[in-house]
Amino acid sequence: MPAPDRVTVTPKDTGSALVNPDMGWTMHFYSNVPANYGSKLEPSDTLDDFPGLSTVYLRVPWAFIEPEEGEFNWALLDTPAQRWIAKGKRVAFRITCSENWADFATPDWVRKAGAKVVPYTWPKGPDPKGPRWDPDFADPIFLEKLDRFLAAMGARYDGSPNVAFIDVGTYGMWGEGHTFGSSRIPEDRADPIVRKHIDLHVKHFPRTLLCISDDVVGPQKPGRHFPLLDYALSKGVSLRDDSILVQPPPHSWYHAEMAQEFWPKLPVILEHEHYGGSKERGAWGDGSLLLKAVEDYHASYMSIHWWPRTELEENRALIERINRRMGYRLQLRELTWPRNIAAGKRFTVVSKWANAGVAPCYPGGFMALTLKDSKGGLVSVLSDESLNMRALAVGPPDQAPVTTRESSFLAGHVAPALKPGAYDVYISVGRRDGTPAIALPLEGDDGQRRYRVGTLDVTGDYAVKAGALEKQGGKWLLPLTWTIHRPLPANVTPFCHFESDAKIAFQGGPEPDGPRADLAKPGTVKLGCVFDPPQEARGKSFAVRVGLWLPDRLGKADERLMPDAGENDRRVLLGQLNVAPDGEVSHAPRAAP
Repeated sequence: MPAPDRVTVTPKDTGSALVNPDMGWTMHFYSNVPANYGSKLEPSDTLDDFPGLSTVYLRVPWAFIEPEEGEFNWALLDTPAQRWIAKGKRVAFRITCSENWADFATPDWVRKAGAKVVPYTWPKGPDPKGPRWDPDFADPIFLEKLDRFLAAMGARYDGSPNVAFIDVGTYGMWGEGHTFGSSRIPEDRADPIVRKHIDLHVKHFPRTLLCISDDVVGPQKPGRHFPLLDYALSKGVSLRDDSILVQPPPHSWYHAEMAQEFWPKLPVILEHEHYGGSKERGAWGDGSLLLKAVEDYHASYMSIHWWPRTELEENRALIERINRRMGYRLQLRELTWPRNIAAGKRFTVVSKWANAGVAPCYPGGFMALTLKDSKGGLVSVLSDESLNMRALAVGPPDQAPVTTRESSFLAGHVAPALKPGAYDVYISVGRRDGTPAIALPLEGDDGQRRYRVGTLDVTGDYAVKAGALEKQGGKWLLPLTWTIHRPLPANVTPFCHFESDAKIAFQGGPEPDGPRADLAKPGTVKLGCVFDPPQEARGKSFAVRVGLWLPDRLGKADERLMPDAGENDRRVLLGQLNVAPDGEVSHAPRAAP
């Protein structure tokens, strides 16, 4: 049975597609050939209707970006990129040096500068009279020019929060490492060349996720360990498999075993075959193998490798299923918090979390509890750094392990004070400072990735009411009834201020024989304020403010205790004191709020 003094909620996963860092669908705006597949999209069309689309992918030859040495056509990349970035999405790049549909992918000025090239006829291989050429990928002049280009690209894009990943795509046909139909580089010679290309990318993109095609080790070599891919992993370079559903079963892919070395540390990227071609060859089937590939590779990204809306219209149910598993999916299984908390005091929240995706939450994130007032204002943002969501383990479908965490928060201890009242409770996952960063599959999104889960009442340490003013000899007594909610320190002391022009004009003190010690115990205490207006107070009016304070906390932000209905300075306004010219005093109580 749930505790009566606590609230427990068990939110349900909405099933919605999530757009989050380090995961999602990547839209091939340029797929080597610049006309594929973004050419049919209007400039204003960023495929907002494609669920889970997080990244626009731009794959083009180097020759298109640097047609003349030192002269860059960055607009080819930046124009589509900025369309998606404006929608909160990201961009990914591959720059290639070999393409079988163009005479050259490496800029011709590199050849003219003296770099060696290999003419070829596709797919026969090297041919002195071939119409196309590959660079010699190990040629010093080629590598020098490539180094300079990557330096310029790195200065522009490395470390940008808008860049999701960059492919090491400068070796082999289409950037996939193939040379069998072009320059036919022997395998024993390829390994050191590819390492040089990896090193150049790591040199110029040290702050950006890099990935490399699995086919650099050979397109049909299943296995878990290969020296070249182990080297890439040692440099922090992740795995990309571009061959999903190129061939019909049972050869739908070859390198899921290899991915097991990568996905626990880095996002794995998958690219399915051009959708139309995959269907024609009978490789696509009903599409279920695409979901199986996500499972087997623990994939974080999947391509949209066709005219995007055609792929969506014909595979909507499949895409929805993939979205519920691809990457990470943080589920709040249960959240428990007190129905009522005391302002300025600690309270505990118990949460249960699971990652229902196939991959870790690579960017990490921390739970934050946010309290909002009736106007939607952020009253208290409480972040728990003890659980990094990166640590949540993944499991088979519907079998994700659940992690329970007890969080201790201190709300409203000092300014900004958490005033007593009713507040809406929101949950979020993001940075250590409470900034939301991860979309959750929950209802109640406030538009900033905070999700409303319920309400919470905050009470002060006490409440106070004033009675009718009484005259006692030459002094005056303002009767006060204090309702103490919880045990207070033994030295708790009442105060009574009379203010004019926002300054304390004079003060009163507790009744000398009153039960002051009772203020430390929960219950009701009658203890009034005795005062004697000075001569200069005659003919004036004063605001009456009272409260409780702790003398040993003098000068501290929390020297005054928190009242139920106080002001920002933790005092309670009880009304107005009027002192007549003849010294008579009257009290006008404050109207009830």
